Amino acid sequence: MQVEGALRRRVYPVIGDRPLESIVPSDIQQLVKRLERELSPASVIVTYRYVATIFKAASRDRRIALSPCDGIRLPKIVKKPVSPMATADIQALAEAVPEQYHAMVILAAGTGLRQGEIFGITVDRVDFLRRTLRVDRQLVAVRGQAPEFGPPKTAASVRTVPLPDVVLEPLSEHLRRFAPSPAAPVFLGSDGQLLRRSAFGTLWRRSATEAGVHGYTFHSLRHYYASLLIRHGESVKTVQARLVHASASETLDTYSHLWPDSDDRT
Repeated sequence: MQVEGALRRRVYPVIGDRPLESIVPSDIQQLVKRLERELSPASVIVTYRYVATIFKAASRDRRIALSPCDGIRLPKIVKKPVSPMATADIQALAEAVPEQYHAMVILAAGTGLRQGEIFGITVDRVDFLRRTLRVDRQLVAVRGQAPEFGPPKTAASVRTVPLPDVVLEPLSEHLRRFAPSPAAPVFLGSDGQLLRRSAFGTLWRRSATEAGVHGYTFHSLRHYYASLLIRHGESVKTVQARLVHASASETLDTYSHLWPDSDDRT
């Protein structure tokens, strides 16, 4: 859905009607420059990667000799340092959302799960005896259709997540009050159907305004969890494993400024 939308809006109007073999590197460079006038550097790079993947496949299938995406100059991404939410903001948001999502906010802040993973959790994945949660799928948006279950973001994203008391208690209360069936998602939409990201995004923004918490998205709860691990002295490898980052360098690129430096430790 995301790939299709990006190609349809940003790429097809420029080169979509041209034969593959007629497109040369200068065409791709012009496409990138055009995208830079409209999008953030990160969005430009993501769109470029979609295009590069298509041409790589065409080259592999011998439809073209070489990919025109080789050697393209891309914009640099200047990342803003992550500024984690305060615990008081988490609590305010948990109180501001409708009751059936109170435990969701606490779960996200206390485990670092991605939004799709949380939307896809079913009751039978929660093990209160072992105090763990099994993550082996996520809820995926499908254009023009209801969301559906799909595999996690990566193979490494299949994992068992420990649940601390601060998460177990509201989660247990949520299941007691709303009592979904064992095969049903723990969290459902207000209409009793599978959650849609767009609808929940509207609810999140409304609740954030009510709570007086501005400038944060649902993904900010994942950053908050990372900041907790770092604050309590966990290593880079531990934070990487809990957030299922591809490498320790990805973890450091995102959160290195949150680790105390040598002067602080001394």
